[in-house]
Amino acid sequence: MRTAYSVETVRTAERELMATLPDGALMQRAAAGLAAACADLLGRVYGRRVVLLVGSGDNGGDALYAGARLARRGAAVTAVLLSPERAHSGGLAALRRAGGLAVKADSGDDVISRISHADLVLDGIVGIGGKGGLRPDAARLAGAAHRSRAAVVAVDLPSGVEAGSGEVLGEAVRADLTVTFGTHKPGLLIDPARELAGSVRLVPIGLELPVEPELEALQHADVAGLLPSPGAESDKYRRGVVGIAAGSARYPGAAVLAVAGALRGGAGAVRYVGPADAAVISRFPEALVSDRGPHKAGRVQAWVTGPGAGDDAATVAEVLAEDVPVLLDADGLRLADRDAVRARTAPTLMTPHAGEAAALLGVQRAEVEGARLSAVRELAARYDATVLLKGSTTLVADPGGGAVRVNATGTAWLATAGSGDVLSGLAGSLLASGLPAKDAGSAAAYLHGLAGRYAADGAPAGAHDIAAAIPAAWRDVRDAGV
Repeated sequence: MRTAYSVETVRTAERELMATLPDGALMQRAAAGLAAACADLLGRVYGRRVVLLVGSGDNGGDALYAGARLARRGAAVTAVLLSPERAHSGGLAALRRAGGLAVKADSGDDVISRISHADLVLDGIVGIGGKGGLRPDAARLAGAAHRSRAAVVAVDLPSGVEAGSGEVLGEAVRADLTVTFGTHKPGLLIDPARELAGSVRLVPIGLELPVEPELEALQHADVAGLLPSPGAESDKYRRGVVGIAAGSARYPGAAVLAVAGALRGGAGAVRYVGPADAAVISRFPEALVSDRGPHKAGRVQAWVTGPGAGDDAATVAEVLAEDVPVLLDADGLRLADRDAVRARTAPTLMTPHAGEAAALLGVQRAEVEGARLSAVRELAARYDATVLLKGSTTLVADPGGGAVRVNATGTAWLATAGSGDVLSGLAGSLLASGLPAKDAGSAAAYLHGLAGRYAADGAPAGAHDIAAAIPAAWRDVRDAGV
């Protein structure tokens, strides 16, 4: 599992560690890891041209010391100083002793030319305390690096992004590689900042961090430990029964796709209620179809409601009144009464995309997309429910706080009609098997993302293809946990 911690937590851990080490030792650890990552990226260091973009903080010091190490290995290293009078004096002296050159950022076209002809540009402009995007002089250098043929390496995180939230509030560096120290920062795991970080390499520096992180990113082995596995005495009822109350005369396909996801999610049986019964039973004869409504459909361990529901508020309200876990998606998010959701004693899992989340919060979609972490936390608190916020990075938050789960297994090809219906059925099935809402949402997002990759394989895929690829994703994850 990858974890990320807040800026305040990281700074506290750094101060505590520095108090036990000789002066400058922690920066040297970071610089050594940074230089090694740059050398790996370059392949051959001798004769390479390296440009350091150096700000006034510790990130600038890390860049200077790393540049000195590269210079000693034969690289031609130039440090571009944005605040020459405030550059890290020890790092600057080390660079010069190693044969490196330092120039001022306002030296004119020569600076841009050096960046344009570099093999590698090291971004040490600002660190985890940076706010509000790059200033114009720094943005000019970052733009030149982006236009060049050089590999761009960010020190700890790309300058200009918000370390604690993943927001990008102005101009920022776009890195090919980010070398981060001690722990991941939230901005490296959450879009839109994650997209600017490129590949991320973690360099351990000895930080002692709390048990409870701010973010968790599950990996194969973590998800394998969550997935249900039937035992010798299992039957279809012991494995869990999931109810699907979805679809309408206008949107029967939503019901079919939700059932498709549910059948592949580990539950022993799927009950369907709704007006798309003929479409469901013709596609999935193993589904248990009823036309008597949720209350009379038979025993279930969890319900999914909302996909393709149209204006059927009565069915959504009936499902919310059930004393079992409920997954609320799509039209159900619009039709559900907030007080009814908050009044539930059984778990509720809401699965909005950014547009639906914006409508629930009363803000513009762009505000949710730009501040995903705060949006998912606010929704979870407002509805007293677990919230899975869909997107390029999916976030899962519990109403009581704690670590937010982040998932990035997906692909842009998942942005296709009906994909979310498959996810709803899959997560609902995991709820019915007994997983807590946060685990069910996290595992479902992980499997759904992998299935999207397998189904697309670099080409367009439909939602039915994604559902069909879930077993392959499940087996891949399960085998990693053996």
